[in-house]
Amino acid sequence: MTRPTMEDVALRAGVSRALVSLVMRGSPKVSDLRRSAVLKAAEELGYSPHAMARSLASRTSTVLGVMVSDLHNAFFAEVVDGIDAVAREQGFDIIINTGGRSPSRERRALDSLQSFRPAGLILLSPVVPANAIAKAAEQLPIVLVARSSRVTNVDTVNDDGEQGLGLAVEHLVSLGHKRIAHLDGGEGSQAGPRRRGYLAAMERYGLEPQVVPSEYTDTGGARAIRQLLDAGDLPTALLSCNDFNAVGAISALEDAGLRVPDDVSVVGYDNTSLAALRHVSLTTIDQPRAEFGRLAAEALLQRVRGERTEPVRHLLHPSLVVRSTTAPPGGKQ
Repeated sequence: MTRPTMEDVALRAGVSRALVSLVMRGSPKVSDLRRSAVLKAAEELGYSPHAMARSLASRTSTVLGVMVSDLHNAFFAEVVDGIDAVAREQGFDIIINTGGRSPSRERRALDSLQSFRPAGLILLSPVVPANAIAKAAEQLPIVLVARSSRVTNVDTVNDDGEQGLGLAVEHLVSLGHKRIAHLDGGEGSQAGPRRRGYLAAMERYGLEPQVVPSEYTDTGGARAIRQLLDAGDLPTALLSCNDFNAVGAISALEDAGLRVPDDVSVVGYDNTSLAALRHVSLTTIDQPRAEFGRLAAEALLQRVRGERTEPVRHLLHPSLVVRSTTAPPGGKQ
């Protein structure tokens, strides 16, 4: 069966399509009798106006666009949960796409979302250049999650990455580790603050830093481990740039016959649902993912409703979650 249209509703109710459109837009110009007839016909047919069509007709969008950096990373799914909860509470739908961590693909994804004429956009950990974000923000409200911005009409929601890596180094030092390497997030969003936090903490404890090039993926974590093993330079503890990277690193260590944490301790970042799985049980730095989403959606809807024009800069504090992948050097408790 085909989806019923506005024309079908008009035919069933015995009115014009224009009048059906007025009813669906909530116009006060329609009499109660005709409004009742149209709504009854719509219910009988199972007609529901498409969100985008409704937005175009009313010139008031009830759609929020969300661009996700990486569909494979559970962090983003948990942030989207928070966005969706607030959107639904306030009568909005969300549409989601991804740029796959590629600047050129993210530009196209950004253009694609704008073509749906959303009320605003939430970009999760984007790597698209800042000028592309600033240009889009001239057309509609934008909130960035896990990325900073100096643009006054762009709001941001971040955690304190420097503090997070400081907590991780502190934990490993308290266990007795001195050779602690950081599997770096490269050009990824928020990789810079985490790198700075690691370097500052290592300096604070008088330890020699070891930054290993990597990226926010499991393959990036595995590749970094193979690099360390090939160089014969494996430390006693690793700080991954995120949980996904840490899982890849652990897999590569186990493939090499090494045990976590007996031979090498590993700390992730994000505290995603993946980290909490019993067979993973990853020590990690917690970010309140759903809270990120809720704050981002609330900030965006404030802009959409014209409640403020000044930028909002949310900075949330991370915390350490200790599980089974860290122990003193040699695995001795």
